[in-house]
Amino acid sequence: MLMQAPDSTEVLGAASVYGESQRQELMHMSLNSIDIGRNYIENNFSGTLIQSLSSIPGVQARAIGSGQSKPAIRGLGFNRIVVAVDRIKHEGQQWGDDHGLEIDQFAVDRVEVVKGPGALMYGSDAIGGVLGIYTNYLPTAPVEGRVNLFARSNNLALGLSARLQGRRNHFYWRLNLTGTDYSDYRVPADEIEYYSYRIPLKDGTLRNTAGRERDASLTLGYAGPRFRNDFRVSEAWSKSGFFANAHGLEVRLSDIDYDASRRDIDLPWQSVSHLTVHDHAHFHAERVTLDADLAWQLNHREERSEPVSHGYMPRPADDRERVFHKHTLTGKLGAKFDLSPRHQLQGGLDAEWQHNRRDGWGFIIPDFETLAGGAFLIDRYTVSKALNFNAGVRYDHVRTDIHSYTDWFTTPDAAGTPVCKQRSGDLQRRFDSFTWSAGAAWSPGRWVLKLNVGKSFRVPIPKELGADGVNYHIFRYEKGAPDLAPEQSYQVDAGINWLGGRLSLRLDPYFNWFPNYIYLNPGSNYYEGLQMYTYTQAEVVRAGFEAQATWQVASWLELEAKGEYLWQRQLSGAKKGYALPFSPPWRADVSAKYSFLDDGFVSLGVRIAGRQDEIVPPEKPTDGWYTLNLSAGKEFPLGKTLLKAGLQVENLLNRRYYDHTSYYRLIGVPEPGLNASLMLGLEF
Repeated sequence: MLMQAPDSTEVLGAASVYGESQRQELMHMSLNSIDIGRNYIENNFSGTLIQSLSSIPGVQARAIGSGQSKPAIRGLGFNRIVVAVDRIKHEGQQWGDDHGLEIDQFAVDRVEVVKGPGALMYGSDAIGGVLGIYTNYLPTAPVEGRVNLFARSNNLALGLSARLQGRRNHFYWRLNLTGTDYSDYRVPADEIEYYSYRIPLKDGTLRNTAGRERDASLTLGYAGPRFRNDFRVSEAWSKSGFFANAHGLEVRLSDIDYDASRRDIDLPWQSVSHLTVHDHAHFHAERVTLDADLAWQLNHREERSEPVSHGYMPRPADDRERVFHKHTLTGKLGAKFDLSPRHQLQGGLDAEWQHNRRDGWGFIIPDFETLAGGAFLIDRYTVSKALNFNAGVRYDHVRTDIHSYTDWFTTPDAAGTPVCKQRSGDLQRRFDSFTWSAGAAWSPGRWVLKLNVGKSFRVPIPKELGADGVNYHIFRYEKGAPDLAPEQSYQVDAGINWLGGRLSLRLDPYFNWFPNYIYLNPGSNYYEGLQMYTYTQAEVVRAGFEAQATWQVASWLELEAKGEYLWQRQLSGAKKGYALPFSPPWRADVSAKYSFLDDGFVSLGVRIAGRQDEIVPPEKPTDGWYTLNLSAGKEFPLGKTLLKAGLQVENLLNRRYYDHTSYYRLIGVPEPGLNASLMLGLEF
């Protein structure tokens, strides 16, 4: 549960700050929150924004090939974490295993990571955490900007991003443009095995995983003494291929020459366009701060594949497998009142309307509309510089209307009569929820101790309620459950920090209890030759921690060790005694960083992951692994401009290993081999 405005967080990536200033930052909220600056993102550039953030303990990137990834916080992803861009919840088709984020990572100025429920500020879907993305840097010069040129060796990626912005008196503007092209990526393997078939990989290349991305955004704004307004229009577009041999076994019979070029995008492929129009207004007086947001999002997604017959479905007439068209309208009002120098009250109202329509010959989720509204109130009281308390409550009402869908082809019923089978019926569900949170932060001496307890919730999404069809991307049959109850979670989060002169220690333990966790349960039944997965609910407990130790040995040498651990267990249902699907293993990073006196550094690190035996069949256990990684950066002042160079080399030893949470893990595809990323930036 988020307990403070987004600007009150710990800053990571700038120079390490010890003593009083760092203590004050940690005392701002009782939940564990980290703020990531643009320099950190550039210095850790790994292809996608989420992969660049995955070195933060508790943050995982679920890779979808080499050009896209999905975020997870403490093992929870998809619709269990909120990705908010400038305070507006990003709404695409985030339920999909193979759907990435439609966000230009080079337009990002900072990222706030809240590890733990943020339901008080964002309502449903923030049950696992919040990834707050901010693009609202205020220019200071009449004209300024930066240009970034970047490349990656493994998938031969090339990209260019430019930002131009300026300010005159109270008016300012900003323009961002980004373009990226990448080819099929390579793995340290000559073949893989999929459903007992051996698939050779030419030169270790995962065929048809190439892609391209085009992003643009324009911001116009006004910044006065008490009032500020940002109007932003952005569009993110991408097209990428799916690994050709993993989109159903029938792809093996295709006439397409997938090995003709590493850069072409053949069937099957996906494309997505995400348009956002957002206006934010901010007003502040001596003791009052007001914020208002209004946003419209349009997400259009197409997934195309070679038309083939399956079961009773005849060969379709075209290649449009799935099409989704989604409108989202969002409104937010927020206020903060300083009742006294020690006492602050914060409240807000928000509403969201979603309208989703589908098309194509492959059915997976029905058409739906969702209307959600909520109100929250947070009270924060500062006893002294060393002690503060906060508490909050929130009420939400969510209405979901699902529309019926009937197959376009016939299937024999029990009597043998051909009928067009109804996959989804009309369904109206209403959900009400009351959530709460309370916390404290205490700083005796060099210690900063934090504790937060609370309740959060998540309503079942339309896919969980109404899915009924073949998911060709994972080759399984998925079925929803229309009577699912809202997920509820009770959690305890703690923070133990010690701030020394050269040494800082951090431990963030947590515990979650879900009375009715929703997940896709693999069953023993088969339909049309495919294993059936059914959405179900079970009592689940989760516990874990993140830890970090940083030692500034000298002004030029920093040693760091950080890691994470998560334990999960189902306490009821058909999989009682099992963990949850795709549970991340324990992970640790150890690094040494040498800093030059003239704004340069070299860092060598090792990433270690443990063996994962906590699985839910048909998952396979995944062996532990380690990789050696190198990073370096240097700044070169050139008059009034600044040239920045950054280098990341991942998997230096070109080791073959498997990421247990990867999209392609189920078919035995290893992670990319040696990969060097180079970025050159010019700021003026």
